[in-house]
Amino acid sequence: MNDRLFIKGFTYGFCAERGDYRKPEALDSMIKLKETTASEWIALSFWTWQEHFYSTDINFDYGFTVTDRDIEVAVKNAHKMGLKVCLKPVVNLKDGAWRARVDFPEIETLEGRDSYWDKWFRSYTDFMCHYAELASELKCEMLCIGCEMVGTEKKYQHWAKLIEKIRTIYSGPLIYNANHGSEDGVEWFELVDIIGTSAYYPVSGKTNASEKNMIQNWERIKKRVHQLHLRFNKPVVFMEIGCRSAKGCSSMPWDYLHTDLPFDEEEQAAFYSSVMKVFWNEPWFSGFFWWDWMTRLYDLKDTKNDTGFNVYGKKAGEILKEWYTKK
Repeated sequence: MNDRLFIKGFTYGFCAERGDYRKPEALDSMIKLKETTASEWIALSFWTWQEHFYSTDINFDYGFTVTDRDIEVAVKNAHKMGLKVCLKPVVNLKDGAWRARVDFPEIETLEGRDSYWDKWFRSYTDFMCHYAELASELKCEMLCIGCEMVGTEKKYQHWAKLIEKIRTIYSGPLIYNANHGSEDGVEWFELVDIIGTSAYYPVSGKTNASEKNMIQNWERIKKRVHQLHLRFNKPVVFMEIGCRSAKGCSSMPWDYLHTDLPFDEEEQAAFYSSVMKVFWNEPWFSGFFWWDWMTRLYDLKDTKNDTGFNVYGKKAGEILKEWYTKK
């Protein structure tokens, strides 16, 4: 891949709770992640809460969210294994709505001093700067400053002010994780170092999940993603990408709700193989953080009972390792 940035990565431990990163099975899982996929990076992703999409305060949940000590252990374990780390703190909504729904009217608060946007961004800036400090102290190789915050992306000046402040704390590269289909609306991509997106593009019909069909659809998607690169002159990373090992999921790769779908590792494997073939050699494309590697793995004998995004013991994992070791 010459000297350009190219991330051979996987997201690790998103569903972890307080203390999980420090458990023996979490270390074992990270070892298996590197050994079985040949990954060189992890996105260490975790979340805390705000109550509703209209809440203006982001609160650390001491009973749930992984602690700074947890993160320190995970980062140090990763570095000992030679893995690079992108720290990826995320805000989720406690009422179950998607974080993309965070949005506010353009009016002042009842107190008459700030807009709702000002109040929310003040809280979000405190949240991100805390983890920027941690990323700097732990020498994380990258920091993700937001994930799928679609409703907030129109607020250019607020994001610009946030990014400016983060850069006074953390000197490494910054990436923002847009959602597939909304990337064109992020005008402030010019202010970060790397364009990130959740690449859950539907690449098949429910009746045609062949790799050939997926490749044709990825080729069309590639043209759009390339235009994003040309517009901002920034490398593009699939900050999230994945497909469950369940029948029909390549037509809705984001899906995690349809737990009744039958196991299908062939479709998942075709999804992995097709996107690798289309994007791997593009000089403007800078890699993948696949979704998601759990801190507690299932036993290999139970592989065919797992219809999640996991690739441990599955054909998609074999394909991933083949690509990650070939160049």
